[in-house]
Amino acid sequence: MSTEERKVNLVSQDGDSFEVTQAVACVSELVKTMIADEEDEDGVREIPLPNVKSPVLAKVIEFCAHHVNNPMADIEKPLKSGDLADVVSEWDAAFVDIDQEVLFEVILAANYMDIKSLLDLACAKVATLIKGKTSDEIREMFHIEKPVEEEAVAAAT
Repeated sequence: MSTEERKVNLVSQDGDSFEVTQAVACVSELVKTMIADEEDEDGVREIPLPNVKSPVLAKVIEFCAHHVNNPMADIEKPLKSGDLADVVSEWDAAFVDIDQEVLFEVILAANYMDIKSLLDLACAKVATLIKGKTSDEIREMFHIEKPVEEEAVAAAT
């Protein structure tokens, strides 16, 4: 059976199971390594991904399924535009046009699952969000408090 036909169950932190082809699952270097470490067996393999919640895993699988046969091109750095659609495909730009909290969870999942292209894409999205912003605007956007030292300096002047 080829990797296009062989099935793998990716199991999320929540215990939900997502059946995908081995080819789609192996877009993740982590999963590829886990599959390679197992003996070749009949049936569907279960790969636990305890650091990835179900909604995020579904999003990651969507990315992997889209890019399994057409890998994403490398993203030119530094970004030449504040509009991600000028830098990546329309599909990829729309894929990361998501809620900020979900975007950060996708970054964590891509890092954990070792999916470099997804990590690069999601980080490029964050870069477009902060491009041209002041440090105060960035702190406000990401709900980051000013460091105590900085507040003390500001108060002293």
